[in-house]
Amino acid sequence: MKLKQAITGIAALACMTAAHAQSAGSFYATTGWFHFAPQDSSDPLKETSVGGTPVNISLPGTGAGIDSSDTIGLSLGYFVTDHIAAEAEIGIPPKFNLLGTGSFEQFGTLGSAKQWSPALLFKYYFNDATATFRPYAGLGVTYVWFTDASISNTAFEQGVLHGPTSVSTDRSWAPVFNLGFNYAFTKHWFAGLSVSYIPLSVTAKLTTNAATPVGNLTVTSEAKIRLNPIVTFAKVGYVF
Repeated sequence: MKLKQAITGIAALACMTAAHAQSAGSFYATTGWFHFAPQDSSDPLKETSVGGTPVNISLPGTGAGIDSSDTIGLSLGYFVTDHIAAEAEIGIPPKFNLLGTGSFEQFGTLGSAKQWSPALLFKYYFNDATATFRPYAGLGVTYVWFTDASISNTAFEQGVLHGPTSVSTDRSWAPVFNLGFNYAFTKHWFAGLSVSYIPLSVTAKLTTNAATPVGNLTVTSEAKIRLNPIVTFAKVGYVF
C-alpha cells in the first residue's frame, strides 16, 4: 500500500513539474525546419516606361511564379499567461527561384531572390499547462523584403527584355494565420509542428538597358506576383 502511494506521489510530482514547463512566466526557444510552399499566381508583365516616357503596356499571356524553398528556422517565446504566448520567428533567408509561366514558361527559371520575413505571433494554447499535448491557434504579422534579386536567364534577358536588367522588389507587411501543437517530452524539452498561411503579394520592378533601333533606352517593367505561402515549421524546443 505504501509502495503504491509512493508511486502515485512520484507520478503526481512529475506531472506538476511538467505542468509548469509551459506556464505563465516561462521563456522558450525553438529551432527546426521551415518549408515555404507558395500558392502563387501573377499579373502579366507590364512595361511602365520607355526612355522615361510612360507607356503602361501589358503583355497578355505572360506571367511568373515562385518555387518552394526550405530553410532553418528559429523562434523565441514567452508565456504571458498559462494560455497566451508571444513569439518571434525568423529563418535563415531562403532562396526562391523565379519561374516563367504562360508564354514565359519556355524559359524555365528566370532568376532568383532571397526572402526575409521575420514574424511576431500571439498564440492561444488549449488544454491546461499540465497537459503533455497542447494545440494552439495564433495570429500575427510579418514584414517581408527580398535581397539579391536578379535575372539569371540570358535567353529571357536578351530575347524578352532586350538587354541587361536589374531587379528590385517592394517591402510589405502581411498578416500571419497560424495553427499548431507542442508535445512535451520532459520538463524542459518539447517538439512541435505548426502551419501558417500568409496572404502576401510582391511587385518586382525591372530596369533594362534595352538596345533599340534608335539606340539604348532605359525600359522599366513590373510584375505583381501573389505568393500566398503555406509555411510549415517542424521544430524542437527548450523551456527555460
